[in-house]
Amino acid sequence: MNKDYKGPKYIVVTGGVISGVGKGLVTASIGKILQHYGFKTTAIKIDPYLNYDAGTLRPTEHGEVWVTNDGGEIDLDLGNYERFLGIDLPKRNNLTTGQIYHTVIERERRGEYLGQTVQPIPHITDEIKDRVKDAAEGFDIALVEIGGTIGDYENMPFLFAIKGLEREIGEENLCYMLVSYLPVPGHMPEMKTKPTQHAIRLLSEHGMVPDFIICRAVRPLDDVRKRKIEVSANIPTDRIISAPDVDTLYQVPLDCEKEGVGLKVLDHLGLEPRQEPDWSHWIRLLERKRNPSHQVHVAMVGKYVELGDWELTDSYISVNQSLEHAGANLDTKVEISWIDSRRLEEQEAGAVLGEYDGIIVPGAFGEGGSEGVIEAIRYAREKNIPFLGLCYGLQMAVVEYARNVVGLENANSAENDPDTPHAVIDIQFSQREILEESRYGGTMRLGGYVAALRRDSLVLDLYERTGRLEEDAWRIECLKQNPKEAFRLGVVLESEHAVIERHRHRFEVAPKYVDLLEEYGLFFSGFHRREDGTKLMEFIEIASHPFFLATQAHPEFKSRLEQPAPLFYGFIESVIAHSNAPQPAAETANVDA
Repeated sequence: MNKDYKGPKYIVVTGGVISGVGKGLVTASIGKILQHYGFKTTAIKIDPYLNYDAGTLRPTEHGEVWVTNDGGEIDLDLGNYERFLGIDLPKRNNLTTGQIYHTVIERERRGEYLGQTVQPIPHITDEIKDRVKDAAEGFDIALVEIGGTIGDYENMPFLFAIKGLEREIGEENLCYMLVSYLPVPGHMPEMKTKPTQHAIRLLSEHGMVPDFIICRAVRPLDDVRKRKIEVSANIPTDRIISAPDVDTLYQVPLDCEKEGVGLKVLDHLGLEPRQEPDWSHWIRLLERKRNPSHQVHVAMVGKYVELGDWELTDSYISVNQSLEHAGANLDTKVEISWIDSRRLEEQEAGAVLGEYDGIIVPGAFGEGGSEGVIEAIRYAREKNIPFLGLCYGLQMAVVEYARNVVGLENANSAENDPDTPHAVIDIQFSQREILEESRYGGTMRLGGYVAALRRDSLVLDLYERTGRLEEDAWRIECLKQNPKEAFRLGVVLESEHAVIERHRHRFEVAPKYVDLLEEYGLFFSGFHRREDGTKLMEFIEIASHPFFLATQAHPEFKSRLEQPAPLFYGFIESVIAHSNAPQPAAETANVDA
């Protein structure tokens, strides 16, 4: 026991049996519960892969890349943490094997180890501990999720480091939580506990006995199964928590609370509740999700939606969640259909998109499928269908407008066609030399950047109405106090309204085409002004259209169930209005009798 320890308590979340079992959701849910009891909580994700970060991983393999305010490219679980906890997490809250070894090797090269033999233990494990403690500083409770499953070789240094942390701070200040899966074989309709028993044994080989076991399964755990696990794990039955499949991920903290997880965890850590939890607003939003007054159908036209016979919706999980957040707050169910943009290169847009109430184009990279995206945007513009473009969606909207309204033949993005006569979307000049050397990691405009919004714009109205304008004013003041991050602020005049959104892209609207595009009615309603005076276009809209709005940013990374992102809120508002609008009578062909 360490009676002198005054730092944060830790909850370590590990997984058993299979990956993708829901450790991230459990971590986020426990953090949310503890917040409701009055504790300041944070979450840390450990990814054992050798990549330095998630920036160079394919969405089709790894899912969405989450972007932090300070420019981190992170595993998508950090998105769950932020959505549930309602806080902005820095990139230091994600550890990878690549980062750890990179740092230790750099120190060795600089001679900082003074000739010592550098080894996994203690140098690698000490670096892990230091990073975990650094990320937890200033919080009451830090949840640490270790990626992968127990038994993976790459997990071992992290498990050893956590055990070392336990020795330093005292076992009473740390809680182990195992999230395991209980399968129900198709040929034998019985929930099986044996894989979980093996996971418990593997965890114990690292000197860790789970204090709580979260049992994921297709249906609730019964007493027979609980008893089997209790005997195997040698922990009380009330610490074995049933976590069946749910219709919405936001139900998970409520299910955990039904089994008293919050109070049990606090008791284990020697903490008393600081306040009575109030879930009324959360429950009201879930009720709206389940029994909405309206229903709309939105087409998501993207490039990372199919791999063989599977739909890869994790590639756009934050966009999907943002639409759900807006829908819940507007008492509307948002049905999302993922449309592979290549279909629109082979079929008429009306045949593919005619049944939808709104169209959204999310972020992407590269030329493949781009012409289909352009056709989708043209259809939305010409047919007055609500449209929202995100990052790549803005870029392709500018290309479509340049071609079909301004008349710039073969206009394109330099990313899609380096030989285009009109590169209305082009690479940032400062990045050319880096890309020519094939150094792709860290070459993008990443993280939060300040955008000034133009008066009398739709985007300004949405940020004002949803309260984000006032909230971001505080964030901008914080940026002014941080010299290392001042480049994100750029230059904002006192008379300008400004917001912060996160970015992940290399290409920008080419400045030399901005005036021409505006001449033809494309309104650039927001921009980031660099210190050298260069304006980078952030938002576009068309005043004559019911809702045609796109942003160079990724506002989905700032959306929460209890505070939806302004652009998504406005988009769903418009989609509801469009779906309720009287439809024109179908034309009847003149047929001779």
